Amino acid sequence: MPIINLSELRAALSPGQRLIGLDPGKKTVGVALSDVLLMLASPYRGLARAKLAANAAEIAAIATREGAAGLVVGLPLGLDGSFGPAAQAAKDWAIALSAATGLPAALWDERLSSAAVNRMLIEEADLTRAKRAKAVDAAAAAYMLQAALDASAGAASLPR
Repeated sequence: MPIINLSELRAALSPGQRLIGLDPGKKTVGVALSDVLLMLASPYRGLARAKLAANAAEIAAIATREGAAGLVVGLPLGLDGSFGPAAQAAKDWAIALSAATGLPAALWDERLSSAAVNRMLIEEADLTRAKRAKAVDAAAAAYMLQAALDASAGAASLPR
């Protein structure tokens, strides 16, 4: 399946369907879930990064269980907005994951999402480094998905 833009992804959803936000890291894939109104993103869990087939099966099971019909995958652009090797790897993974799950996918800029979440967990939640490590992946996915939902909210008010 090709990558589509977020407005097209939202427009393709039926009422009540959710989006899954994914923050693919080297060791863990952070997973977040939108609400059915596509207004609020929440951390869901972290998945151990494994072979594509295994991660696709887990993500497809989450989609089925939670009523999700699309993926928003974090795109790690450079700080200057450049599209480097990490962004290409994330795009390739998103295309392969979309094909393996049968779910349409959109990419969303996730620059500094992990840094922002870590800073918040230190300042607001006062979590230790060990506790932050367990929470940061899913929280970063939720941070990225929330930004995508907020930015595309206007498209949601258009007639379907």
